[in-house]
Amino acid sequence: MSRPPTDVAEHRPTLVHLTTVDMSLALLLLPQLVGFRQAGFDVVGVSAPGPYVPILADAGIRHVALTRSTRAADPRADLAAARQFAAICRRLRPAIVHTHNPKPGVYGRVVARLTRTPVVVNTVHGLYAQPDDPLARRAAVYGLERLAATFSHAELVQNPEDVPVLRRLGIRAGKIHELGNGVDLAHFDPQRHHRAREQVRAELGVTDGQVVVGLVGRLVREKGYREVFEAARRLRHELPEARFVVAGPQDPDKADAITAAELDRAAADGVTFLGMRDDVERLYAAMDLYVLASHREGFPRSAMEAAAMGLPIVATDIRGCRQVVRDGTTGHLVPVRDPQALADAIAALVRDPPRRHAMAQAARHLAEAEFDHRRQIAITLQVYEELLAARRRRAPGLC
Repeated sequence: MSRPPTDVAEHRPTLVHLTTVDMSLALLLLPQLVGFRQAGFDVVGVSAPGPYVPILADAGIRHVALTRSTRAADPRADLAAARQFAAICRRLRPAIVHTHNPKPGVYGRVVARLTRTPVVVNTVHGLYAQPDDPLARRAAVYGLERLAATFSHAELVQNPEDVPVLRRLGIRAGKIHELGNGVDLAHFDPQRHHRAREQVRAELGVTDGQVVVGLVGRLVREKGYREVFEAARRLRHELPEARFVVAGPQDPDKADAITAAELDRAAADGVTFLGMRDDVERLYAAMDLYVLASHREGFPRSAMEAAAMGLPIVATDIRGCRQVVRDGTTGHLVPVRDPQALADAIAALVRDPPRRHAMAQAARHLAEAEFDHRRQIAITLQVYEELLAARRRRAPGLC
């Protein structure tokens, strides 16, 4: 892992990571935050407070509550959150502010720069507009992204398909760094969790001969759950050995939240809902194949975790999924919003254990080659070092 310069390590500059909610800090960024702390930074997570704050504390990451932050569409709350974050920046005087997520990614870059933070970095987890989206949506998303990017010193882009879009928006090439995405391969290792397979399958009541088709993710329509539920309905009688299992929380703040009625209908069609789980690695071990039917992704973490756990994956042929699944080798890519194609791809793998096994091995090999989270930590640290060094050259003593 890259190390910061000696003077940076000695002075432990404050590094703030801003997200909407604490779940993002704990479940998506924690290994990176720990890596940055080990590299010599005083790491502070800023987000709405919640049940994941103790996890951050246990890992040695300080948390500052952004109480006005919300995932709901509420411009007044966002403005209040921006003002509160400005006060936090003035109090902490960080050397670096690193922003994530759509809303804090916009106001966080602006506020950090206006409060004279020496270095401002943003991670593009996935642009919230696609080329085939309506013009109004693209104009709003791309316009805000272009504006916010003028306030940052570096844009770390997870998905390579977003790079040419950002360049067309006028963001200079020297500011853009291709980051990729990754997971902890030592934690998501099928050998480490092999004993969990039979335990979890017994807990779920999975019988001999059943094939567990698993999903992990928030219960929102954007994740393709409606198509998955329809596929499960179509396969219920045709392929009774297919057992659909979903782990993930409801997300009522989202406009596209899956409704209680939809969940009830899916349960009647044999889909098992486990709710929010903190043992997803055990659940992956119990699965036989993984499904991600999303309409939009940046660089999907759950699919990387599934690949690392040696699962073949059926996913939609969209940006993000294409970076995780090698069609025909580690899984199958199907058209978005097409429940019949989804059902056909799932059925093909349920019926073909040798094919599942070959794809499982290929998925783990791909994860080992491309999805190691230590690479993202090293890239980010290098960007930090270069920007801090440039800042010191311009204004000695300020960093």
